[in-house]
Order: sequence, then structure tokens, then C-alpha cells
Amino acid sequence: MDALVVKNLSKKYGDHLAVDDVTFSVTEGEIFGLIGPNGAGKTTTLRIISTLLTMTSGDIWVCGKNMRTESDEIRKNISYLPEDAGAYKDLTGRAYLRFMAGFFATGNEMEKIVATGIEIAGLKERIDSKVSTYSKGMMRRLLIARAIMPGPKLAILDEITSGLDVVNAFEMRDIVRTIAKNGVTVLLSSHNMFEVDQICDRIGMIDGGKMILEGTPSELKEKFNVDTIEEVFIKAAVKR
Repeated sequence: MDALVVKNLSKKYGDHLAVDDVTFSVTEGEIFGLIGPNGAGKTTTLRIISTLLTMTSGDIWVCGKNMRTESDEIRKNISYLPEDAGAYKDLTGRAYLRFMAGFFATGNEMEKIVATGIEIAGLKERIDSKVSTYSKGMMRRLLIARAIMPGPKLAILDEITSGLDVVNAFEMRDIVRTIAKNGVTVLLSSHNMFEVDQICDRIGMIDGGKMILEGTPSELKEKFNVDTIEEVFIKAAVKR
């Protein structure tokens, strides 16, 4: 079953067509990578799917719910982590997760969500340090935990390893693989082509607001007769 179906999606800002008739779907438990040059329409697409922006035309279904008529229900099933997300720096990591969990549950159920978040974050004793003392890698771990701990059916993640060192980036990718194995569908946007190649089951490439490529990493590399997704990206962009 498809967790996400995007059909003929378009978004206009005045005379500018930021997203142009984009169609794709993501099956349950799949990690789908959305790639493309800066300004291609990726972030706009993610924000529309996250219900933060309205579409100009087209349709979107999340877990069988139509965004035009059931957006409130869709919000219960999704979680969005933008690249520039932050946390309340005067709180400890634990307090931040508890504060965020309070939007989803109360009492024992809330504490279960917090416990899940603490496990995902993997910050050990630093979970009780103030967020202001966290490194960028620790911050991203906390934010991933915040996004996943309520148990969304669809997690929308934008540039999860941006600015992280090799170890933190490796661990972050491992977290994403694990949540997908546990049944969370992941829509991932990244400029890191190695990352996309490593963890995505399928990839879609947007350029100029249009979806120009879609397939598994191996299918796309075979199509362009190259060894890496980075080379696919370059050849497809030059071709355009």
C-alpha cells in the first residue's frame, strides 16, 4: 500500500511556477529520496506534503487520506523535520522531548513517548544537559527523536546530516534505516548524493519544478552508465 501519493502537484507564487505537475508515490516502509539543484522545488514540495503550504493544483493522499478534505487527519500521521529546525536552548534534552510529547498525549502515554524519544536520541547522560550545550550532531539527534517519537506513519526529513561530521552522519543514517525497518515511511531530501545512494530505496529528481527522474539507485546508475548517484545528478542536470 502507498503511504504517500502525490498526483499532478503544482504550486505558483504569482507568475512563478515553483512546482510543476509533480507526480510520485512512496510505499509503506520505504525510504524515498527527493533530490535536485537548489531552487528546484524540493522544499516547496515537502512543505506542501507537510500541510504547511497549500497546493495550487493537484492532489495528495497520505495513508489514504486526501489533503484537500482531511488535512487535520493527515497531520496526525506525519512528522516534518526541516533543515533549519531548532529546539528550546534553555531546556534540557529530556525537558524538550517532554514538552513536545505533551502535544500528542498526557500522563503515562506521554511518558512512553518521551522514553521512546530518549532511546532514539541516544544522548545518554547528556539528555539532562541544556540544549544550548549540544553540538550540532547532538542537536540533530534530539530533533530526529522529536520527529519520530510520536510514531508517525510518514516522516518527512530535510537535510538530516547537513553540517555533521563523518561519525554523526553515519549514526544519523543508521537511525533513519532503523525507523524505516520499524514501519515508518520516510520521505528524505538531501544534497548528499552518497547518503541518498546508501539509504534510499528509490529516488526522484526534481529540476525546474518538474520530476525528471525516478527509480532505484541501481536503475538510475544503469540508465546513465555511471557508478554513483552524484554522476547521475550531474548528467541529468546537464542534460536539462
